[in-house]
Amino acid sequence: MSVLSQLNVIQVEGLTKRVSTLEGDLIILSEINFSVKSGESVAIVGASGSGKSTLLSLLAGLDVATEGEIHLDGDALSKLDEEQRACIRAEKVGFVFQSFMLVQSLTALENVMLPAELAGDKNAKEQAIRLLKKVGLSHRLAHYPSQLSGGEQQRVAIARAFIGSPKILFADEPSANLDSKNGHLIERLLFDLNKQNGTTLILVTHDEQLAQQCERIIHIEGGKLELISEGSAINVG
Repeated sequence: MSVLSQLNVIQVEGLTKRVSTLEGDLIILSEINFSVKSGESVAIVGASGSGKSTLLSLLAGLDVATEGEIHLDGDALSKLDEEQRACIRAEKVGFVFQSFMLVQSLTALENVMLPAELAGDKNAKEQAIRLLKKVGLSHRLAHYPSQLSGGEQQRVAIARAFIGSPKILFADEPSANLDSKNGHLIERLLFDLNKQNGTTLILVTHDEQLAQQCERIIHIEGGKLELISEGSAINVG
């Protein structure tokens, strides 16, 4: 790997994803190349079906590329099996999903604690309480997801995503299922925690206003990288 690629937390080279159909091969992504620096905020935008969610899955090692390479914090994902990729995700990656993905039988506190407990962290409870306080939910520790609003559930999901102090946070349409007020709150939390923790933020969205809050914007169209532009955050601070 080159010296340049070692300076980037994500390095994507010639990334292509094809799937077989009855009509032949369908190209979902073709020859994607870009890099992301540590601590950077990057939005991936594009119309529905453009390949942006597939790109996110590939970057996180949840899916496997047909061709090309992704280096995730120095690790070449194509050279790892699923178990090894899972270990890297557990160690370095956090996720925030559109549909929250909380465990319904666990309280807010238990949901946030879960990844840290699975990793054997003896301070899981203290960390979870601190993060829930940071997202404004210290009064909801014992509540179950069904007892929380959509905005509150997404805040629990964000706290859970940050409990392992991930180097990279992947967020897939994190405010799409929320009303405008809660959506803006969730977005602000993501950017605040991104800056406070120095976490690299990779955000998939169809919302151009949200994308503009990132430092850079990757535009995907028809499975191809059309443009990389600067967001408004690049000129702030």
